[in-house]
Amino acid sequence: MEPTTPPDLERRIAEFLEAVFTWATGTLDALLRPWVAYQFGIALALFLAAHLLRRAIAPRIHAWMRSRTGWPAWRMRILVAFHRRLRGIFFVLLIGLTVAVMREITWPSRSYILGIIGNLALAWLIVALASRLIRNATLRSAVKYGAWTWVTLRILGLTEDAVALLDGIAFSLGEMRISVWIILQAALTLALLFFLASLASRTASNRIETSEDLSPSMRVLLVKVLQVGFFGAAIVIGLRASGIDLTGLAVLSGAIGVGLGFGLQKVVSNIVSGFIILVDKSIKPGDVISLGDTFGWINSLGARYVSITTRDGKEYLIPNEDLITNQVVNWSHSNELVRLDIHFGTAYASDPHVVRRIAVEAAKSVDRVLPDRPPVCHITAFGDSSVDYILRFWIRDPTGGLTNIRGNVYLALWDAFKEQGITIPFPQREVKLLNAADLQRPEAGPG
Repeated sequence: MEPTTPPDLERRIAEFLEAVFTWATGTLDALLRPWVAYQFGIALALFLAAHLLRRAIAPRIHAWMRSRTGWPAWRMRILVAFHRRLRGIFFVLLIGLTVAVMREITWPSRSYILGIIGNLALAWLIVALASRLIRNATLRSAVKYGAWTWVTLRILGLTEDAVALLDGIAFSLGEMRISVWIILQAALTLALLFFLASLASRTASNRIETSEDLSPSMRVLLVKVLQVGFFGAAIVIGLRASGIDLTGLAVLSGAIGVGLGFGLQKVVSNIVSGFIILVDKSIKPGDVISLGDTFGWINSLGARYVSITTRDGKEYLIPNEDLITNQVVNWSHSNELVRLDIHFGTAYASDPHVVRRIAVEAAKSVDRVLPDRPPVCHITAFGDSSVDYILRFWIRDPTGGLTNIRGNVYLALWDAFKEQGITIPFPQREVKLLNAADLQRPEAGPG
C-alpha cells in the first residue's frame, strides 16, 4: 500500500485553502457594498415572512390531512414530508419571486446574492424531500448531508478544488490506485444502485407474492433469487462505474473468503439449507410443524432461519440447518387433515357397546371434528380397574390448536357419560391397620 506523497498532498490542501480564502475574501469585499447588505436583509425578511406564513397555514393543512382517512399510506407520507418543509417551500417561492421582480426593475448585480441564496435553498429543499424516499435513517442522513455539501460547493464554484483535494488523498493496492474521491463516488453510486435494486426487488416481490400460479415455497425462492441477483448486480455495476478494477481485488477477496469460510460455517450451512428447503418444498409458509417441544405454524422462510409462531404468541427463529438434520413433523405437508387420539377408561359394569356409541356421538357434537370422516372408538385393553378405550377423530385446521380440541372432546365425553350414568373408575387401595399385639412374635422355646 503506497499512500500519496506528503508534498503532493500538502500542495493540494494549500490549493484548496487558497481557493476557499479567495472565495471568502471576495465574499467579504462584496458584503461591504451597500446593495449586498440590502440583499442579505431582504433574504432575512423573506425568511421571516415564510416563517409567519407557515405558522398561519400549517395548522389548516394539518387539519385537512387528518380528515383524509381513506388515502393510501404512501400518499400520506408524501403529504407529511411536504408539511414538515412548508417554511422552506414558502421561502423558495418568495425569494424566487423577489429575484424575478428585481431583475426586471433594476440591475442583475443587485439580486446576485439573492439568486445564490435562492439556488441554495431550492437545492437543499429538493435534497431534503428526495431523501425521504430512503427508509434507513442512517443512510438517509448520510445521503442528505452529503448532497447538501456537494450542491453547496457546486453553487459556490468550489467543486474542482474540492475534487482535486479529495483525489490527492489516495493509496495504491497493487496496481490499483484508490483515493478518497473514488471511495465517495463508489459509495454514492452504490447507494443509488442499492435504492434502485431495493425498489425493483419490492416491486417484483409484490407481483410474485400475489401470483396464484406459484406455490408459497416457490414464491419465497424466487424472491430470494431476485434479491441476490439485484443486489449482486448493483455491487458489481457500482464498483465498475466508480473506476475500481475488480481484478485487483481478486487476491484480497480470496483471502477474505477463506477466512470467512472457516468463521461462518454455520451461516453458510443455514443459507444452503434454506435453499434446499425452498427447492424440495418440504415446508412452506402457513404449515403447522412440530420440532422437538416447539409446535406452531410457519410465519416466514428467511435466508438463515424459519420464523415459527406458537399458540402462546411466542415467535421462535429456528435455524434452517435444524430443519434439515432433525426430525420434523409437518401436520399440513400434503393436506391439512390431522387425526387425533384420546384415551379413556370406563367401569366394567358399563356395557362396552353403549360406551363406544356414546363416545362417537359425543365427539361428533364438538365443533372442528369432521363429520365426513366420522370418529371411531375401539377397546384397547382390559385394565386393572377399567376397560380402556381409544377415540379417534379428524380435524382440518391444526392451526387452530390441538390441545383445545382434545379438551373439548374430553368435556363432551364427561357430559355424555354423566348423563348416561357411565362411571370413569380410578385406582383404589385398601389399607388394613394391624394392632400392636398382632405385631408381636412368640419367643422361641429352649432347646
